[in-house]
Amino acid sequence: MSEDKDTEMSREERLAAKLRENLRRRKAQSREMRDSDESDLPKSGKSS
Repeated sequence: MSEDKDTEMSREERLAAKLRENLRRRKAQSREMRDSDESDLPKSGKSS
């Protein structure tokens, strides 16, 4: 059930790696949503 990779890393290291991976994924999703929102909005300075 356990792999060599998992046994070599401590629990804290595994959790830290998962957190970094999750943060990267969330940042990428946020960028995609922001970019798509900006492209949908009109280029004028003010909205009514």
